[in-house]
Amino acid sequence: MLETSRRLQIAFLTAEDPQSKYSWSGTTYYMAQALQRHCGEVYPFGRILSIERRYIARLLHEGAKHLLQKNVAYDRLLFVAKGQGRIAARRLAGQSFDLIFAPIGAAEIAFLETSTPIMLASDVTFALQRNYYPNYSRLTKRSAQEGDSVEAFAYQKARALLFSSAWAAASATSDYGVAQEKLHVIPFGANLDEIPAQSVAINRRTTERCRLLFMGIGWERKGGAIAYETLLKLEAMGIAAELTFCGTVPPPEIRHTHVKVIPFLNKHDEQQRKTLEQLYMQSDFLLVPTRADCTPIVFCEANAFGLPVITTDTGGVSSVIRNGENGFTLPLSARGDEYAQLIAQLYQDEQRYRALVHSSRAAFEERLNWDAWGQSMQKVIAGMLANTVPVH
Repeated sequence: MLETSRRLQIAFLTAEDPQSKYSWSGTTYYMAQALQRHCGEVYPFGRILSIERRYIARLLHEGAKHLLQKNVAYDRLLFVAKGQGRIAARRLAGQSFDLIFAPIGAAEIAFLETSTPIMLASDVTFALQRNYYPNYSRLTKRSAQEGDSVEAFAYQKARALLFSSAWAAASATSDYGVAQEKLHVIPFGANLDEIPAQSVAINRRTTERCRLLFMGIGWERKGGAIAYETLLKLEAMGIAAELTFCGTVPPPEIRHTHVKVIPFLNKHDEQQRKTLEQLYMQSDFLLVPTRADCTPIVFCEANAFGLPVITTDTGGVSSVIRNGENGFTLPLSARGDEYAQLIAQLYQDEQRYRALVHSSRAAFEERLNWDAWGQSMQKVIAGMLANTVPVH
């Protein structure tokens, strides 16, 4: 029986470096910190990169791309997963833990032999990634089959599965037959070291020019063209507006007096972090008409600053952005005119906009921060280790 007088011993197992704020956009780092604060003593095991994953699988991917115009999901090949599992087993050998926590660790746990309970955390399943993200589209038949096999093995091996959206959790059941009692949906938090005070975040007012912020890497996937259409439509409606692209560079033909481009900001550099904070504070809306996404962390970050999010109802986005609470989602078919109409309605109604700012910050405080995630995880872990599953 597990002693309740001591802190849990948690092995944090991932292919990425869990102590780096650059791994998975910092998500693994902030997960580890939240587990340490709320759940137990965390022991990071990473970076786990076998020769198979580091070199051979990537060569297969490049070969398939050039010779067959196909992709290979090199992180989900059977021989890669077996190699990852061997390294993980060696790292864990001779040590005793109450729990293995494996963020985005399907390949690491699929063939890991251990009696220690495993919890797997992710924002997507392999079935959902296929033909949704460019790198997982046009897969070779064998790659697709092996990817599904590795995912299935990992889900069987895990005692509990944690997803950041109902969209991903539903796929685990429908595509891999995972029992409902193994599934938990808890949204991720904002990957920020410094959170603005509530009084600062909600003290924003619209100005004479509607300021739109586009934050994301990838012009096509994040819907950059639609964001630009939105700017043009707002101006056609007689609303002065400006649009800042941060994280991506528009095509050369995108030129406009009121378009500003910031190719990249490193929020772990103090000066660049302050620039990012200013963007969040000085903008009126975060506009990301994304074409494919799971649960973008940038939405949580925007809400921390009281910044409402205007985005697309795709993937797991609706588990983060709730219409009228912390922003709005539009259908995937929506173009710039529809985004502009919605933004215009909110921007021109000061009372409605102010209420949306307040509820956006409240969404961050209640559910879109890492302490809320850690507190929920504490209950899930306790239930899992006691062989009982709390209602979520």
